Amino acid sequence: MAVAIRLQRSGKKNYAFYHIVVADTKAPRDGRFIEQIGSYNPNTNPATILLDSEKALAWLNVGAQPSLVCRRILSYEGVLLRKHLQGGVAKGAFTQEVADAKWNAWKAEQDKKVAAKIAGLDAAAAKAYKESQAAEAKVNAERAEAIAKKAQEAAAAEAPAEEAPAEEVAETPAE
Repeated sequence: MAVAIRLQRSGKKNYAFYHIVVADTKAPRDGRFIEQIGSYNPNTNPATILLDSEKALAWLNVGAQPSLVCRRILSYEGVLLRKHLQGGVAKGAFTQEVADAKWNAWKAEQDKKVAAKIAGLDAAAAKAYKESQAAEAKVNAERAEAIAKKAQEAAAAEAPAEEAPAEEVAETPAE
């Protein structure tokens, strides 16, 4: 039986959510599976990946073949690097402690990159919010200025109209 690590689609139309599963290659995409090892949500920025890396590594070691997208997810999470390092340990190229140190250093750098991206997205959102608030304040100020100008013009138009009848009234009794 050939086994694959692949995505199983779920969620709504135009809003997909995937489970990362180990399944027989002949089973339907959304059908029977052997084990669920994680989930992948591409709708968030950055995409949310929850993966049991120990189970994924165990399945890779017994011969499960990941699909193209799952291979990228496993690489992103460091599972393929860990498998590669275990191969080096098995060949005697280096010790398990050195392999663990390399993997921990890589994982720390990867986590730093993800945190920097999230911080950048938050900063960009805050900057866009401030710019929109400034633009809205500018529009409101222009509207208030236009209303004040119309009010002054209306007051100026009423003032001469009130003075003219008062002068006429004053002139008629004097004659």
